Amino acid sequence: MKKESTVCVVGSINMDLTIATSKMPQKGETILGGPFATYPGGKGANQAVAAARVGANVNMIGSVGDDAFGSTLLGHLKNEGINVEGITVTGEAATGIANIILSENDNRIIVALGANNLVSPELVDRHRQLIKDSDVVLMQLEIPMETVVRTLEIAGEYDVPVVVNPAPYQSLPDKLLTGSAFFTPNEIEVEAMKQAPLFDSIREKLIVTKGDEGVTFYDNGADQFVPGFSVDVNDTTGAGDTFNGAFVARLGSGVPIDEAVEFANAAAALSVTKVGAQGGMPTKREVEAFIKK
Repeated sequence: MKKESTVCVVGSINMDLTIATSKMPQKGETILGGPFATYPGGKGANQAVAAARVGANVNMIGSVGDDAFGSTLLGHLKNEGINVEGITVTGEAATGIANIILSENDNRIIVALGANNLVSPELVDRHRQLIKDSDVVLMQLEIPMETVVRTLEIAGEYDVPVVVNPAPYQSLPDKLLTGSAFFTPNEIEVEAMKQAPLFDSIREKLIVTKGDEGVTFYDNGADQFVPGFSVDVNDTTGAGDTFNGAFVARLGSGVPIDEAVEFANAAAALSVTKVGAQGGMPTKREVEAFIKK
């Protein structure tokens, strides 16, 4: 088993604009909220940071605007040790943002994709060496679907396995269903996936996250279950992204799937104890100590 994996994340980079509230506003209602803050986010960037925190070498392919948010986010990714040579800075669109409302254990998110819409097949082609040099590729669906499919094709040329986090959910092309190594939907997303004609044929590729209940997956010819952990919840934003980043980091290092799932499940549990999608993402040492405890 290798000590460290190399992961290529192709995905979104956003600035999260977060406001806390004691209750969710109803239709037409205005309420007074609590603290407002900005946090680095975007499902792609979140998952890249999660993988880097637990020890993976991470290459990222994405796009930010030529603006203050973009500059801040690029600097942040560099500080996390992520290789950003695959990230383009564009003047054609603003950096993507996510508007996040936090209320008790609930969160609701609206994403303006901005520069993430410019993560094109051509951009991925220009940086195909980053894919070739990786042990695993991780993608989400906050970039154009044609880019997701093209990335799959390039990864296939080099026999690099692809993990797809189908969020936010949209219909998945047959090529993506058959060509990807694993899918990591939550309970809502997997229900949507069941509408795909090929769903029954990809059962062994599903790793379904169920929040504090745990994770189900298919291994050794049968369904497997990893229970959740009991922790003090402060912010569930980014828990799924933490799971994905930690999972591919361990998967790429050569461990069996059950070990990778167990490690990622613990990392996700730790992440909800702190505020911010990336703020609570743990290190490898923290996850290992948490599992032992």
